[in-house]
Amino acid sequence: MSATASALAGFAGWFLLLTAILGFYRTALVLSGRRAANSFRSDGDDTPGFGQRLVRARDNVYENLPVFAALALAAHITGQLAITDPLAPVVLYARLGQSLTHLASVSVPAVFLRFGFYIVQIVVWAWWAIQLLG
Repeated sequence: MSATASALAGFAGWFLLLTAILGFYRTALVLSGRRAANSFRSDGDDTPGFGQRLVRARDNVYENLPVFAALALAAHITGQLAITDPLAPVVLYARLGQSLTHLASVSVPAVFLRFGFYIVQIVVWAWWAIQLLG
């Protein structure tokens, strides 16, 4: 499996893991009697603190997954994985860093760090798009 495919699978797997954690978190709230099973908002704003950060971290993953998938697919079908393979793990690690920072804190330094991780992904994707189209 190419580095691009591995990183893309890791990115998707990260979404699945965050979704599972969210499911367990909400199940715990229901089983403890703190929430009704049908009371959760999809945007997570009704579970302040960690619950809300978990929803946003998970949503950030799937909001960006199509960009990664499209570029990885373009590289694969055009036989240009040499463009994406070297930096694909960097994208995955930056995504993990962004999500973990989001889960940990919403302090100003954490927001700046999270944004830095996001910028890494955007810069890599822009580089790939330029190279693939060039």
